[in-house]
Amino acid sequence: MRVLLRTWLRPAAVTAAQGLLTALLSLTTHVALVVLSVVALLLIPAFGIGIALFPVVTAAVRGCAGLHRRLARWSGVEMATPYLPAPAGAPFGTWRRFRWVVGDPATWRDLAWLLPGAVTGAVCLAPLALPMYGLEGLIGLPLVLHTAGVDYGYGPFWPIHDTFQAVLCFPLGALLLAVGVAAGRWPVRLHVRFAGFFLRPTRGTELALRVRQLTVTRAEAVDAQAAELRRIERDLHDGAQARLVALSMSIGLAEQLVRDDPEAVRRLLAEARETSGQALAELRGLVRGIHPPVLAERGLPGAVRALALAVPLPVDVTVDLPGRPAAPVESAVYFAVAEALANVGKHSGATRAWVELGHAAGRLTAVVGDDGRGGASSPAGGGLAGTGRRLAAFDGTMTVTSPTGGPTVISMELPCALSSPRISPSSGTG
Repeated sequence: MRVLLRTWLRPAAVTAAQGLLTALLSLTTHVALVVLSVVALLLIPAFGIGIALFPVVTAAVRGCAGLHRRLARWSGVEMATPYLPAPAGAPFGTWRRFRWVVGDPATWRDLAWLLPGAVTGAVCLAPLALPMYGLEGLIGLPLVLHTAGVDYGYGPFWPIHDTFQAVLCFPLGALLLAVGVAAGRWPVRLHVRFAGFFLRPTRGTELALRVRQLTVTRAEAVDAQAAELRRIERDLHDGAQARLVALSMSIGLAEQLVRDDPEAVRRLLAEARETSGQALAELRGLVRGIHPPVLAERGLPGAVRALALAVPLPVDVTVDLPGRPAAPVESAVYFAVAEALANVGKHSGATRAWVELGHAAGRLTAVVGDDGRGGASSPAGGGLAGTGRRLAAFDGTMTVTSPTGGPTVISMELPCALSSPRISPSSGTG
């Protein structure tokens, strides 16, 4: 029964729900948006009313298209947003806003899709209508109504004049239910594929958006690298360098007193030994902050488990990596997990936390969660914001979900190829 529910009924229910929502959205909004768009365009010569109205209508059209893109994900189809970024300081009603909307090719593709999209969207009712129609015959409703004397026909091609025809609705209903469940996904897939011709970015738009994204991530990576160099310079200046200067002064003073005051020389040498130990410890800490030795020695799974042991609460670590990521990606994920776990220990008030590392479809995923009070955010300039910039340099993303009352879940994902298969299982609890 569970297998039937998982492999047959549940996908059919999801498809029916997607078809119903798609059909309702198409039938209720598309025609209205077409009319509003035409009216706004016609009003452009009329004292510029359309210049203020058309961007507003376009925003509604883009919102409708965005809903269709989200519904397409139910079919496993991802549609990127194709719109060019809005110009800064160009509110609705301004000429700059109008020029941006009119000059974006995605605007006209959305408008061209509205009417044919309404037709294919209406067809999406089939995944709901056909199974319901078959269920009607399978449960014996035609026979019940015929017995009660109600003039009833089971569909336009199956009039019921006697009890025998009503009884035949049972196998017919079973057949229609099976066909509706098995073939119901095709109208939805047809709509999604058709919508993709209009709602996906064109090749040129994809390249332009990609260049813009790479420009932003490169600038962020350069800024992050500059900030890291300043941090290293500050740590060296305030830490190890100051201690080495003190060490040099102690040794120089000991050289002057070696003949006259041996006892003072011994004290100075003891201080010098202690200072050299502190300087060495600070240098080691600085090296760990650049690239932790545990990451090089034990890989990402072992390094994350070491991080989990340092958190003052139980942390479950689950790793499923059939190989090892490239060193830069490994380092980025390590520091991202370290920042998330540091926030868990400082701010969450949690009793337990968990870390999950996995790899599928060419993407490395890392999830850090806790059962704390929630309410976490990633303000500009904060540690999580820096983590997001670090991941963005590798085309990675970070999502923070933290409702009030918890739980807090930080999901990180970035494209990554693994270098070699693992030798032994790497799942465990830390």
